[in-house]
Amino acid sequence: MKPATRAESVDTPTPTHGLSRRGLLGLAGASVAGIGLGVAGDRVALAASTTPETASATAVYPFYGTHQAGIVTPTQDRLHFAAFDVAAGTTRADLIELLQDWTIAAAAMSAGQDIGEYGAVSGPYDAPPEDTGEAQGLPTSGLTITFGFGPTLFETADGVDRFGINSRRPPELTPLPHFPGDDLDPDRSDGDLCIQACSNDPQVAVHAIRNLSRIAFGRAALRWTQLGFGRTSSTSTAQATARNLFGFKDGTANIKAEEPQVVTDQVWVSSADGPEWLAGGSYLVTRRIRMTIETWDRTILREQETVFGRTKGSGAPLSGGTEFSEPDFTLAGRDDQPLISADAHMRLAHPDQNKGTQLLRRGYNFVDGNDALGRLDAGLFFISFQRSPAQFTDIQLNLAKNDALNEYIRHVGSALFAVPAGAATGSYVGAPLFA
Repeated sequence: MKPATRAESVDTPTPTHGLSRRGLLGLAGASVAGIGLGVAGDRVALAASTTPETASATAVYPFYGTHQAGIVTPTQDRLHFAAFDVAAGTTRADLIELLQDWTIAAAAMSAGQDIGEYGAVSGPYDAPPEDTGEAQGLPTSGLTITFGFGPTLFETADGVDRFGINSRRPPELTPLPHFPGDDLDPDRSDGDLCIQACSNDPQVAVHAIRNLSRIAFGRAALRWTQLGFGRTSSTSTAQATARNLFGFKDGTANIKAEEPQVVTDQVWVSSADGPEWLAGGSYLVTRRIRMTIETWDRTILREQETVFGRTKGSGAPLSGGTEFSEPDFTLAGRDDQPLISADAHMRLAHPDQNKGTQLLRRGYNFVDGNDALGRLDAGLFFISFQRSPAQFTDIQLNLAKNDALNEYIRHVGSALFAVPAGAATGSYVGAPLFA
């Protein structure tokens, strides 16, 4: 079966409602107001799901479902992440309408469709196209689009409840603390809303964020964005462990989709956790971690492996075995010192050292040019999903205080979002929050 593209046409369910007037105005200007359908009917895509082993151009992950896609989905190779601030004057009704419009567009793009009634190429010549068009002819490439709500959506820093939802804010949804060594840039941190677009084609991921940003015009504005390449973790046993920009395998012990009980215990918010509207969802943490590449590249191999606690080649723990061998933190070398040192990154991050706590990581490498001193602005855009923000903060506090890797990295961006459960067909993402 060949991959679905926007040039194909097969039978697929029609959305129960189209983009709002404001969503269409954001897409194409006042000249196209009044168009009432949500997707371009002549550009529908293959409505098929894929197995966990499939993470390529052929993959199509449905947008609607029990959980949002892009969490336990096999991690794709490319990322475009965006955080938004809701515009001044936006009402509760406006916010709901935006989420409805985003849901329609995200479902269409996840299925390989253009957005709008006419899409990128079939609309009036005297109006801007509804879809930007750069994904025309491209397969869906496993596109997933995941939405989250930041603490300031519920209450601003000034204590204002703009949308009448602060009483339903999860108690744990508060800004992340300032950890030792943090050098955070407020322009690369936080946000009212977030969208994570992942795909195996960078153009498909960028297309998704570009169109959703246009839809938001007048209701929400971009606060910051991050492009990522080369996944640094795997979320399926079918995926090989990838490497970070320090050259080490990253995420060897990551949670896998094939561990459903672990996912339930560590990733999904339960009804007992509260609030009820977030049940089936998760918490999303992002950390922009700048790597001092030039210093690392002058560090001897022995020191590099000591910092991580693993071999650089195979990724095996320094206590012996293969990549997936359980580390032995008690094993000592000839000098009676632990083979995996007390400040090794893998020791401090291991569940055995954190009361069994695990995170589902979906991070990406980034290289954003050079800084004013000519050094690479590069590193890891860390993403994790967890049942409670405390899972991340407990581990990160331990790392921030003790990790030997801190000599070579700086945390320069930070954000926390509540990720609602998946949307039901005909509804919209986050609907239970406003019920």
